[in-house]
Amino acid sequence: MAVKADLPFYYCKTIIMFTIQHLTYIHPDKETLFSKLSFSLSKHQKAALIGDNGTGKSTLLRLIAGQISPAAGEVSTDGSIFFVPQLYGQFDTHTVAEVLGFSEKLNAYYAILDGKVDLANYVILDDDWDVEERCLRALAHWGLPAVALTTFLGDLSGGEKVKVFLAAAWLYRPDLLLLDEPSNHLDAAGQQMLYQFIKEMNCAMLIVSHDRQLLQLFDSVLELTPSGIISFSGSYTLYKEQKDLANDALQQKIASQEKEVRKAKDKQRDTLERQQRADARGKKKQEQAGVARIMMNTLRNSAENSTSKIRSIHTERMEGLRKELTDLRGARPAASTMRFTYAEKPIKLSGKVLLDLAQANIRIQSKNLWSAALSFQLKAGERVAIQGANGSGKTTFAQIAVGYMQPTEGVVKRYWHQAFYIDQDYSLLDNDLSVYEQAQQANDGGFLEHQVKTKLDQFLFSADCWTKRCSMLSGGERMRLALCCLSLRKEVPDLLILDEPTNNLDIQNIEILTHAIAEYPGTLLVISHDQQFLDELHITRIVAL
Repeated sequence: MAVKADLPFYYCKTIIMFTIQHLTYIHPDKETLFSKLSFSLSKHQKAALIGDNGTGKSTLLRLIAGQISPAAGEVSTDGSIFFVPQLYGQFDTHTVAEVLGFSEKLNAYYAILDGKVDLANYVILDDDWDVEERCLRALAHWGLPAVALTTFLGDLSGGEKVKVFLAAAWLYRPDLLLLDEPSNHLDAAGQQMLYQFIKEMNCAMLIVSHDRQLLQLFDSVLELTPSGIISFSGSYTLYKEQKDLANDALQQKIASQEKEVRKAKDKQRDTLERQQRADARGKKKQEQAGVARIMMNTLRNSAENSTSKIRSIHTERMEGLRKELTDLRGARPAASTMRFTYAEKPIKLSGKVLLDLAQANIRIQSKNLWSAALSFQLKAGERVAIQGANGSGKTTFAQIAVGYMQPTEGVVKRYWHQAFYIDQDYSLLDNDLSVYEQAQQANDGGFLEHQVKTKLDQFLFSADCWTKRCSMLSGGERMRLALCCLSLRKEVPDLLILDEPTNNLDIQNIEILTHAIAEYPGTLLVISHDQQFLDELHITRIVAL
């Protein structure tokens, strides 16, 4: 009798963790967000879900989590799911214990300790006597040892809210973990904890993120596009290399097509000129030969028809080539269309002191914000990054720099002529104005109406967006409109201040922002923990609060 050989130790049958089949989602306003999406994720697979703003990444995660229902198709899951959302405002009235998922058990535990020995409390607790210890240990693990389980989420900072949800995931240990922009609001230390957590968790993951350092931790990339899901096997670096190669090939194709259009235009002009010369010679010969007027009219009409036919053939070819060129240009990365131009050239201020803080501090709730007073100088031409832990006063520092706040101690001197401040909420935009009205309000450079509209088009606002209210814009759209307003100014601001500009932006819009700011010729002060973003901006100095 034959003995069946043991399978090698590395053999493992792939177990599908969840499958999406023909998934369609339609907004309440009847607009279809995506249609007939199909893909699957296997056990322990960690995949990054990327795509432009508005393609439906967050909605897709909510569909998988079961928070909303699709119009068609189905989501099949095999195991437990935990979802860390991007926005937390709806949980502000929940306690930390409720977010961790143990409020009932904790209430029963506390009731028993208080002597309420009802059987119901023991049933709820289910012998889980270390529930409080586990919850507190999870919070401490995520750097929240001082946060009480009874604290309301609304009393916490953005970074602390993220950490509470990550502590819940750490406690829950699900089979499938869904993360929607988890590194938003986290300081550098929190980001490193998140990266380590993702490496250590032995479960399937699907994550939406613009954090390119985080994306390097995943073994596959799923790109959500208007036409469906495109799957890339391998790291984000490999995905980016493939995309860059495709973009290089596209640029070469555009250059080739532009050459074809020029050649076709030259050929059209030469052909028409030859035809006109031939017609003129023919007419002269006919006149010299004494051809009758009626015959001359017939020959002239024939020549005109021939010229018109030639012109029509060339025009049709030119229109075809131009359409192909327009389509190719439309497929280019959006960042390549953006350019900063100003009505007046910037004044060279290299080396001049623009901002000087001497022993500055500010009191908040009867307490100094900084344990040691700040002394800081910013010189023209510098590109400085401000970093620090959550709550260290980075935004306050930026508002003192721009003049929105004054220190309660020390001295601040501002020598800049103009500063432009883009905060996290893009509050320089008036939500009651349309996109076009906002652009015109910012237009102090004397740009004409058609020039303003051309600017809007360069910053990816087509004509059908011009009447859209600023209140309806996404984070990426608000960022692009703020940059458009900057480029419509008469003078280049001496100082540009950006407060966490990459929060809530997709990768495409981060690349747009990076490309635009890299061209800004003035002095830069930026608050960010996105190291790749800072590297690409050529930061010259980092100041830690």
